[in-house]
Amino acid sequence: LASGMADNQEGIDSGGSGARAYAEAVGTYLAFAVDRGADYYSTVCSWHNSGEKIRNTFGRQAIPMVWDYAEGNPFSKSTGNFLGAVAWIVKVIGELPAIEGSEGIATQRDVNASPLSDSEVVIATDPPYYDNIGYADLSDFFYVWLRRALRRVFPELFSTVLVPKTPELVATPYRFAGDKKQAEQHFESGMREAFERIHAIHNPAVPFSLYYAFKQSEKTDSEGIASTGWETMLNALISTGFQVVGTWPVRTERGTRSTGIGTNALASSIVLVCRKRPSDAPVSTRGKFIAELKRELASSLKTLLETNIPPVDLQQAVIGPGMAVYSKYREVREAEGTMSVHDALVLINGTLDEILNEEETELDDHTRWALAWFEQYGLDEGDYGVAEVLANAKAVSVRGMVEAGFLHSRAGKVRLLRRDELADEWSPESDTTFTIWEATQHLVSAFDGGGEERAGRIFAKLTEEQAESAKSLCYRLYTICDRKRWTEEAVLYNTFISSFSGVTEVAREASKPKMQSELI
Repeated sequence: LASGMADNQEGIDSGGSGARAYAEAVGTYLAFAVDRGADYYSTVCSWHNSGEKIRNTFGRQAIPMVWDYAEGNPFSKSTGNFLGAVAWIVKVIGELPAIEGSEGIATQRDVNASPLSDSEVVIATDPPYYDNIGYADLSDFFYVWLRRALRRVFPELFSTVLVPKTPELVATPYRFAGDKKQAEQHFESGMREAFERIHAIHNPAVPFSLYYAFKQSEKTDSEGIASTGWETMLNALISTGFQVVGTWPVRTERGTRSTGIGTNALASSIVLVCRKRPSDAPVSTRGKFIAELKRELASSLKTLLETNIPPVDLQQAVIGPGMAVYSKYREVREAEGTMSVHDALVLINGTLDEILNEEETELDDHTRWALAWFEQYGLDEGDYGVAEVLANAKAVSVRGMVEAGFLHSRAGKVRLLRRDELADEWSPESDTTFTIWEATQHLVSAFDGGGEERAGRIFAKLTEEQAESAKSLCYRLYTICDRKRWTEEAVLYNTFISSFSGVTEVAREASKPKMQSELI
């Protein structure tokens, strides 16, 4: 008022631009800061040992149990202080006007209830994840503090005591008195209705894109691996008349997030680019679909492996190209009727395994034996007789593999050597019986003990062909470990591949000829 701003008593909620609206805008930003601070002021905030600071409440989408907690001081200059929260809000506001003279407008809408014009809409969405995360429940933690501060400013927005739960598209049984079937139906019908609406307003000049991530090994049946989350979403998408025309994985998750440390958590989301399927789309037979699927996945897999995609993401990354083949047909016919999305997913995963298995033929005989043994016994002991039969089938001998330096045989029992039992000083040039198995284990061991630098020095000594074979073997070993629930081993192979670019960079530097000044 002192600066001459209009005193019309019109609030920000009704589009005001005077003194009251300005004050309410400042109050809204301060409420955001309080809400950010709440993440650091709860009694489930723990201590971040390596960072010497307070770890916030939501390191992941859940409220964890902690044995002890650390208290933040909002009036300090340390972790969680209030002025620090204000600074973050100011930083966000400062980033908003991306184009001079433009303004951004955000509104909350229900896709199934909002009027939208088909000529003005470009749709890119991150749909709900089945029963993975209950965002409405988690939102209550922050909503109660926002409501306390802003319910007089935005009375309609904060009219409920807690966040509305009923409309949320999640398949959580407790919302339906424990009825799992009813929860699934709520999710499936809601997704279908949403995609039908999107299909109705879809602008043919612009593709519709959606981002999705759901770990496939979550559901295993007698036929193979599929995923309820992917299956339900794709069912709704394809049944409403969309087809997948493009796809790629996008790295969306930080490696340091709590769910990604010491676990095989997904690091990428898959972008599916979709358009309306033509009304005269052709029909395919099962045999034709499988043949085309294999050709497409073989090509896509080659590209994906060249990008060093983490093995944990590979299985969901091939869904896109696989579904691009399936969804371009009006239907895929088989003896029992029309192929379902579930059956297509099982075939896509089976084809991926088949292609990866075919690459084993490029490996040396000793490595092929070690891989087959590992799949059956892991690092545990097995009978000598079984090992000998398998060795004869691979045209190798147990004694030869013991001499090669990666197998232990004693008292009628055989086992693969652990990485900590391998020879300390190893080099591919001096190894008289070089095997990809041993090279891979030395690489992974070096990475585990000394990171990219140490692994890169070994990698530099491998030929290009040997390096590619070792990388391919890591993907295969990860798949085996993941299926067998050997989490610790799986995590290591996944982390190694995720860091492969860094390893190759170190190897490239190590391979450069030294200048005279460096040698001196």
